[in-house]
Amino acid sequence: MFIGNIMTPEVITTTPASSIGAAIELMRQHSIRRLPVLEDERLVGIVTDRDLRQATNSPLVLRERWYSEFLLEAIKVRSCMTPDPITVTPATPVAQAAQLLRRHKIGGLPVVDVGQADRLVGMVTITDMLDCLIELLTQEEESD
Repeated sequence: MFIGNIMTPEVITTTPASSIGAAIELMRQHSIRRLPVLEDERLVGIVTDRDLRQATNSPLVLRERWYSEFLLEAIKVRSCMTPDPITVTPATPVAQAAQLLRRHKIGGLPVVDVGQADRLVGMVTITDMLDCLIELLTQEEESD
């Protein structure tokens, strides 16, 4: 089985110049935890909800609400994204992608088409992996 069979092809993305407030809102609206970062339709990074929380929250700094709102608009995604993320292709075996997720302790991988200048074509997450596992186990139980 290959990543192309289980990936999510419709991907919500952001840009390096977007504010972290806009990225947080995108994640909230779409109930997602990571956003691939595209510049000129090319994958340049990935930002996660954890990255954004770390950029906006410091238990050591007390600040007024207006300043927190200012920071959400002033800080750009490029300042907290992970540049050049680990990627897979639609032809990557699912087991290999699962090993990457585990080894690097990450929750998702952008899926790129290397034949199209690394154009983003999907996203595969731990949830996609679990859905695949559930389907395989269910099929196995039904065949017994």
